[in-house]
Amino acid sequence: MHQSPNNSESTEVAERQAPAPVSLATAFWFWLKLGFISFGGPAGQIAILHQELVERRRWLSERRFLHALNYCMLLPGPEAQQLVTYIGWLMHKRWGGVLAGALFVLPSLFILIALSWVYIAFGDVPWIAGLFFGIKPAVTAIVVQAAHRIGSRALKNNTLWAIAAASFVAIFALDVPFPLIVGMAAAVGYVGGRVSPNTFQTGGGHRASNASYGPALIDDHTPPPAHAHFSFAGLAQVLLAGAVLWTVPMGVLYAVFGWDHSFTQMGWFFTKAALLTFGGAYAVLPYVYQGAVGQFGWVTPTQMMDGLALGETTPGPLIMVVAFVAFIGGYVKALLGPESLFAAGALAACLVTWFTFLPSFIFILGGGPLVESTHRNLKFTAPLTAITAAVVGVVLNLALFFGYHLLWPEGFDGALDMRSALIAIGAAVALFKYKRGVMEVIFFCALTGLAMHLLAGPLAG
Repeated sequence: MHQSPNNSESTEVAERQAPAPVSLATAFWFWLKLGFISFGGPAGQIAILHQELVERRRWLSERRFLHALNYCMLLPGPEAQQLVTYIGWLMHKRWGGVLAGALFVLPSLFILIALSWVYIAFGDVPWIAGLFFGIKPAVTAIVVQAAHRIGSRALKNNTLWAIAAASFVAIFALDVPFPLIVGMAAAVGYVGGRVSPNTFQTGGGHRASNASYGPALIDDHTPPPAHAHFSFAGLAQVLLAGAVLWTVPMGVLYAVFGWDHSFTQMGWFFTKAALLTFGGAYAVLPYVYQGAVGQFGWVTPTQMMDGLALGETTPGPLIMVVAFVAFIGGYVKALLGPESLFAAGALAACLVTWFTFLPSFIFILGGGPLVESTHRNLKFTAPLTAITAAVVGVVLNLALFFGYHLLWPEGFDGALDMRSALIAIGAAVALFKYKRGVMEVIFFCALTGLAMHLLAGPLAG
């Protein structure tokens, strides 16, 4: 009769005690599981991390979690993957960070290689074509929602609205390269943050709530571990290792294939893309489009939309759409000869993944000790605020680009594709009015496209 109160009291005592130290093996299995369940894009992935690491397992406190996240938000690259790398490094040194960050990416790489092969090898099979006919309108609605979501969070005053409008005009009407737009926005934010700091203080940061989940393994006042102390020697080691890990594969590609070969150009192009992903994957997609579709011809506009749909429906960072782009480019261009199409696509996907994510590991392993040296809020968010505002205009341009190719596949001189328009409108209503999830919308739109195919016969195009 008196057992229940004692059990309750022991539970409360356990909750007041910090969790036991976590071994690298335990962390390995958790990071591996995370790599297979990290759906939902950056917001969903960060929510999963918070629930698992802060609320449930209490590996670190909310304040330490958000402190790390604020740093990752300031960096180019996928913030969720960088946050995982940061936490892995904080808990288990550099190899812990490498392990956590790699396991967050590798499952999605292997899944996307398999799906990309099915797509390019069997995409003409009628029922697969029907599924993708329904998916493309969903992707267009999702990109519109992304522009709205980023804009509602970032455009808090007329100055930021003006930056967004200027970036849209620059990329839509003047065809200004995306890197130049990012650079100009950062410069405006840097100057504006000093001239009118209140105007540029709205972006970039996350603040800790008053919620308490009990003592954490790495708590608010836990001193940084020895390996997290900053030293110039440690920073030099990371930078040197990063330089070697970039230079050696790039040098091999140059020596074997030459500078103008697609493998070498993919490595160089996606290294630049990795340094421009301020604001997440949607922000860099226009840059990827400019290069992969317009400059190099690795994919077509339709394939770019299909790749984004696959990226939305698989775990891992959304920026993994670059693996799809590379696979299709390597496969279609037969970069290893007509007898090795799959090998060429898989090698291209692996190379691009390497060059896309290597900078993120360098940023975290090199910059982490600097961040751990202080637990005050990070500064220098004004350039990020301006960049985020510019990203709104860039993503809106991407939505218009997708919508044009979707609704008028033969150009404005051709007929409006009413079936695609109806699916796109339905997807937009589901996303905006009924707040349905991205994967749910893609699933039902794919089924709708398949049903239209079965009722109307093989789809044109």
